[in-house]
Amino acid sequence: MTSAATPAPLLPVTTAAGGGSAPSSATGLSDAALATPAFRLFVSRLAETARRSLADRRPWTELLDRSAFSRPDSLSEATSRLRRNLGYFRVNYAAVVAFSLAASLLAHPFSLLVLLGILGAWCFLYVFRAPDQPVVLFGRTFTDRETLLGLVVASVLAFFLTSVASLIISGLLVGGAIVAAHGACRVPEDLFLDDPSAASNGNTTSRLISFLASPGSGV
Repeated sequence: MTSAATPAPLLPVTTAAGGGSAPSSATGLSDAALATPAFRLFVSRLAETARRSLADRRPWTELLDRSAFSRPDSLSEATSRLRRNLGYFRVNYAAVVAFSLAASLLAHPFSLLVLLGILGAWCFLYVFRAPDQPVVLFGRTFTDRETLLGLVVASVLAFFLTSVASLIISGLLVGGAIVAAHGACRVPEDLFLDDPSAASNGNTTSRLISFLASPGSGV
């Protein structure tokens, strides 16, 4: 009578949960941040917000209608025109300011790279990093407080020791000046400010920042 074959011994299997070492490369940390549900939710909300906001934009031909321009007779009339045009051309004006800011940064590629580097560091090292994923650089593990302090210091140095801050401010000022000049000189009498589509513009600002809401807020 032959005996049953002896089963092969099982090899011990170790898992990385709890006792595994944290990845020490920035690539692994970035991949983990990109795979987090918070990042995917942020991207989906950003795309949805952009789609809904662009749906509320006014025709550019209506914005640039030369026959509707005239010089205001007083400061109060210019202010009234600007207020009404802001409510009607809100999305178009936001696009003008964004274009001015982008042109200011694109004219200085080094400053643009610095800004993108700072934004990327904030996203992958703090905002979208998993809570159980420590930051390991040069063989040293950094706590959340140390990571936040380092990002703040790096951001301050990048903004004020380079031309990033001045470029952003100048771009916003130029865009704001264009919007103010257009809004003061554009006669709003032909604009249907009381129609349902114009009334929905009151929610455009909240739409533009709705992607910043917390994942559990349900916004």
